[in-house]
Amino acid sequence: MRSEEGEQTTKTPLPSPSIDRFVAPHLPQISDENKIPRLLSEADSPSRDDYLALVTQATNDAIRDWNVKSGTLSWPQGLHSLLGYENSSGDCDKISFWVKNVYPGDRSRIAASIQEALDGSAEHWSGEYRFRCADGNHINVLERAAIFRTTDGSAERVIGSLMDVTARKQLQDQLCRSQKMEAFGQLAGGVAHDFNNFLTTILGYSDLLLGERQIKGALAEHITEIRAAAGRASTLTQQLLAFSRRTPLEPVVVEVNSIITNLERSLLRLIGENISVVCNFHQEKDGAHIKADPSQITQIILNLAVNARDAMPKGGHLTLETAVVDLTPEHAPAFNCNDFAPGQYVQISVSDDGAGMNEEVKAHLFEPFFSTKEQRSGLGLATCYGIVHQSGGHLRVESEEGKGTTVQIYLPRVPAPPPPAYKKPGDKKARGGTETILVLEDDISVRHISVRMLRGLGYEVIEAATGNDARRLLAENGGRRVDLLLTDLVMPQTSGRRFADALRAGHPNIKVLFISGYLEESLPAAERSAPGMFFLPKPFDSEQLAAKVREALDA
Repeated sequence: MRSEEGEQTTKTPLPSPSIDRFVAPHLPQISDENKIPRLLSEADSPSRDDYLALVTQATNDAIRDWNVKSGTLSWPQGLHSLLGYENSSGDCDKISFWVKNVYPGDRSRIAASIQEALDGSAEHWSGEYRFRCADGNHINVLERAAIFRTTDGSAERVIGSLMDVTARKQLQDQLCRSQKMEAFGQLAGGVAHDFNNFLTTILGYSDLLLGERQIKGALAEHITEIRAAAGRASTLTQQLLAFSRRTPLEPVVVEVNSIITNLERSLLRLIGENISVVCNFHQEKDGAHIKADPSQITQIILNLAVNARDAMPKGGHLTLETAVVDLTPEHAPAFNCNDFAPGQYVQISVSDDGAGMNEEVKAHLFEPFFSTKEQRSGLGLATCYGIVHQSGGHLRVESEEGKGTTVQIYLPRVPAPPPPAYKKPGDKKARGGTETILVLEDDISVRHISVRMLRGLGYEVIEAATGNDARRLLAENGGRRVDLLLTDLVMPQTSGRRFADALRAGHPNIKVLFISGYLEESLPAAERSAPGMFFLPKPFDSEQLAAKVREALDA
């Protein structure tokens, strides 16, 4: 290489590390904050030992020096500043101190990795593991070590630096979980979309059958049960869609018993056969209503049920209870919060008779990333806490080792909404018309039932499976006016939104009604309905379709 003056210079290579020249075990203990400036000012060229001491201290890593032959251990740096131990405490001068503080779940893996390096000819070793600090908490450390050997090649000494990588590990895990949740959300949305197509067909044909005069008695009752089951399945798909959407749901007034009733079957599949579920519901005549996001409350109960299941590996009892309680200012200390508002609350309790928790675990219970389970994110209860407080409620946990855990959720009680007017399908004929409607839908079952229902209402209908088919049919239509385009938003070739935009460019007065098994707000902005267009979510029945079509045509 060349200097600034242009003269050629040579770069002297540093000597390779050897045990007699390695200075890390003899680093000066720089505890006086004034010593660093003095080291730099005493000489223009600090010694190699001084440089290594300064660089090592700058990392804030812990340094461990392990004599493999004797089993002794020394900590030139970081035993107290990083790990919290005193040099004089316990057996920190023996390798057994390091071994027993490595997290049990990592111990065998790390021991095997180090032993393999020692038995071979490697000069370096690195590994990532969890290490217990003096306060009892574990941190993630990345250790990078040099292995020094005798003339016969046997390992004699290992000197390594332990870097705290807990924050980096948490960020990596959080990113990985986020990507998994995003992928699962996309899968859930796709499944719900296809399922809603099936439900639209079931609901549509059920309504057509119930509208036939000869369908009476037991046969009509059977069809009504089929329709009711499709309605319950629709609730399940809405939960899947709520999970996959990217925007928060608006809170609605809901009766608390109905949330748990809809979850009962899911809970039985989730927790296994060795745990029995007992539900004790309130008996309020007018119900117990809360204003919250049903999907979020559902997620809280599922999280708590999974925690309870893990606390009862050999089986037990899971109890779900609901009640209405009056909370007074005297209850505030039990919730440990500053925004306590006395009043009437709806209580949801989830109890188990499992292992319970000690005081140390309870102290960190709602902290993000805190978990007693290796494969868990530690976000479950922290998320529950945030959701409950956003809904104006409070959360309380009672637990004792060996006696189980009870989690109580308190949400403000709100008045019951007015009951919706129920109209039996077929009791009143929906208002139809004589306009021409172009139905664009790739799912053959949904397309056929939609066309059949619209023709039954008196409309002229043109049906197409793809955008190309629709263009061909419009060209063959002889220029007859189309009053309404009824199209699915998600299509295999050209999306319904793009086809509608192209159609309206030549026919600006045409009305557009989108149908979709996805929640509209979960779709990309370019694929949603524009102002002046209408949206009907799947599954829908004949009355919902008739009302929305008429609304669009009359707009």
